[in-house]
Amino acid sequence: MRPLFLCRACGANWPCSAARLALLVIYRDNLAGLRKCLTGRLMIAISDQPRVDPVVLATRFLGWIPPDHP
Repeated sequence: MRPLFLCRACGANWPCSAARLALLVIYRDNLAGLRKCLTGRLMIAISDQPRVDPVVLATRFLGWIPPDHP
């Protein structure tokens, strides 16, 4: 839910644990596509929440994605 990007199902910060799991399943063979998708949403979140540190939002939206190659 915008502008705070809260999960509609549980009310936690999005992407919550359930959303992260679902996104990893959907993008399991395309982590670059997942990063691109979440980067777009991150840009919207930064615009919607100008008082929140962008680094905090970037960590929330992108920091949990596993690396392409270990």
